[in-house]
Amino acid sequence: MTKYSLEAAPLIQNFCDWLEEQKKSPNTIKTYKREMEKYQEWLQEKGTGIGQLKKVDIQSYMHHLEEQKKSVTTIDKTAGVIRTFAKYLGKPELTFGLEIKPVQKNNKIESLSAKEYSHLLKRVKEDGNQRDIAIVHVLLHTGIRISELCNLDRSHINLENNELTVDKNEDTRVIPLSQEAKEYLKIYLDSHSYEAVFVSTRTGERLSERTIQYMLKGYNVTPQILRHTFCQRLIDSNVDVETVSRLAGHKDINVTKKYIKTQMNKRKVEAAINDAFKNIG
Repeated sequence: MTKYSLEAAPLIQNFCDWLEEQKKSPNTIKTYKREMEKYQEWLQEKGTGIGQLKKVDIQSYMHHLEEQKKSVTTIDKTAGVIRTFAKYLGKPELTFGLEIKPVQKNNKIESLSAKEYSHLLKRVKEDGNQRDIAIVHVLLHTGIRISELCNLDRSHINLENNELTVDKNEDTRVIPLSQEAKEYLKIYLDSHSYEAVFVSTRTGERLSERTIQYMLKGYNVTPQILRHTFCQRLIDSNVDVETVSRLAGHKDINVTKKYIKTQMNKRKVEAAINDAFKNIG
């Protein structure tokens, strides 16, 4: 363990205590803590830490988020957390004049085809890691975000009622569990006794987003693709847009409607037009 990781934990906790004194909500404090832990993890790879906060490192982190194709909203939120942390340190000038470039997003929604979907599940099952099998099934069959997956506790899962509950920014949504997701979750949960659902087999600590992303990279998928696949398969199965939007936790239903557009093709449009206007005149 480096000196920077030893410095970070108490500093982040002191920052959280300060936020509580500033009357910030528990959910806000939780979000700020998570963002600072991500930033610390990134800094540690560069051989430094949040205790040695520098403007050049903050700007470099913004560029890193841009390279990761994070939305402007996400980058602004992260910058806001670091601004607050700099204010806590008494060094607000470190965040003055940060440059945040608009990210050019690919509007095409990438999801798994039926063949790719089956191939992914076959591969992860063949590898035999019960934790990874459960992670892939939960992401594919519930559509939750990777951050929501990392924050899952046993209390969020009701195997008797086949339900998974997500608490996010004071919004709660309940998602039905498929039979497969339920079975693999139960097998994995029976393998450990920690409150956090997805944990390191070595330390018992809650898994980080980066760890899960790295695991999924080995299967040539991302958490976003699995989330898109969940939404797309429900839309393709004629589940109404409002239901899909609620299950996915979309704040704007227009985000969900994009999956309808990707479903449309020339043949379907031609068939609809022919049906609509046949025998007229």
